Amino acid sequence: MWNKLNKSMMVCQMLFGLSFYGVLVSLTRFFLEELHYSEADTMMVVGAFAAIGPLFAIAGGFIADKLLGAYRSLTISYIAFVAGYLLLIAGATSLHVPTAMAGIALASYGRGLMSPSYPSLYKRTFASQQDFETGYPINYSVNNIGAFLGQYLFPMVVLYIGFSGGFALSAAMALVALLVLLVLHKQFKPVGKNIDQAAVSIKTWGLFAALSLAMILLVFFMFSNMDVGQNIVYAIGLLAIGYFISLMFRVSRSESYKMGTILIVTFLTTCFFVYYGQMMTSMNIVAINTLQGELFGFIPLEPEAAMAMNPLWCMLGGPIVALSFRTLENQGINLSTSTKVAVAFVLTAIAFGILTYFVSTVGADVAIRPEVFLAIHFFQAIAEVIVGSMVVAFILSVAPHHIENFSVSLFSVAIALSGIVGAALSTNIALEKGQAISQDIVQNVYGEYFQLLTIMALLMIVIALISSRIIKLMLDKADACEQPAPQQEVADVLADAPLS
Repeated sequence: MWNKLNKSMMVCQMLFGLSFYGVLVSLTRFFLEELHYSEADTMMVVGAFAAIGPLFAIAGGFIADKLLGAYRSLTISYIAFVAGYLLLIAGATSLHVPTAMAGIALASYGRGLMSPSYPSLYKRTFASQQDFETGYPINYSVNNIGAFLGQYLFPMVVLYIGFSGGFALSAAMALVALLVLLVLHKQFKPVGKNIDQAAVSIKTWGLFAALSLAMILLVFFMFSNMDVGQNIVYAIGLLAIGYFISLMFRVSRSESYKMGTILIVTFLTTCFFVYYGQMMTSMNIVAINTLQGELFGFIPLEPEAAMAMNPLWCMLGGPIVALSFRTLENQGINLSTSTKVAVAFVLTAIAFGILTYFVSTVGADVAIRPEVFLAIHFFQAIAEVIVGSMVVAFILSVAPHHIENFSVSLFSVAIALSGIVGAALSTNIALEKGQAISQDIVQNVYGEYFQLLTIMALLMIVIALISSRIIKLMLDKADACEQPAPQQEVADVLADAPLS
């Protein structure tokens, strides 16, 4: 099952996790302390950095499927990462905001190009679909190892080598991954699709260059003008959903019902990832302002590194989730996807309920122990694993084959929309520049905000359960549409009957 190609790709994936999430965890302090952004503007930029890459996976999928193939797209994505991090180094050294924004734009473009091309190429390095399905969860864990190490170690490393040094470290790791792909070029070529093996015309390269330049300029504009940028994200996301709805009128009635269920789970996914996005924005700000002490009294932890607890629990969450649902199935309890999403919202409500309690009862020292954040991230990470693994599988199970890839891209659209919505919501707890943190601010401003999110999570449990019932009815109608009408069955029998 395992070979040099898929092992090498997992090395690249781990290096991506280390470099990308190392940059992500550093951006909050970089914009607050070095570029002197306000908390509100910082949360919008960081939230957008986490969200815009998945949004442009739609264009990345088109490039990989129609223009360059998966291998070339993946290789160019790592070139974009290296170039983006180099620009971040220049921006951090000169404290030049446009240069730093250009670096973020390039890295976001690279992520959008990588997201659809990596799994496509990775799948083709296995001998069978079964081997791929066995190996892909391991790849997910490897990525989370990189994400965990990047988020945990970079805040401490930056204290010694500075932001420029941290970004340089990310650039070096992305460069190593790029070199791995280039060295194995001849071995990757035969496993790809026809487009990977065919030569690319000058016209196609020109189209790719024009499309890439337009994407990078658009992302740069969005980061530089976040008020307009967030509206662009909404517009692109709604256009994608609108196009999907238009396709529902061009397919059979059965397929239309199934596509309707995809819209429902996309809505639920968007709502869920609004909570996930809080990890990089509001929860990160709360950790920076309140987290004090070492984890369990001996594990050093920088406040902004608290979000590293998410990939830590995600690594463990996969087996927990799989074993839990398998145990239920063995007992004859088969939960629908929407019901599983409802379970995820139960866990989210617990996570944000814990956070609400501790910020609302914080003492005069305005200190919250790391163990509290560890517990919060446990519940939220398990919820993330449920939604992240179950929703895509559901979409693939009901999507018409001719629009399967586009249907799956709605999952990325949901992540992008929720990231911007979540970042915008997070600005409600942003402090003015120079405003000191106090017990009153933590208890009231933070407390009321996370209490509202907890209540909304409880409401989403009910909505997800109602959606589960609606989806079942729609799938039953889809199945009924696929059954031949009684009159047609009689006609078919008569037509097949022998003549006497």
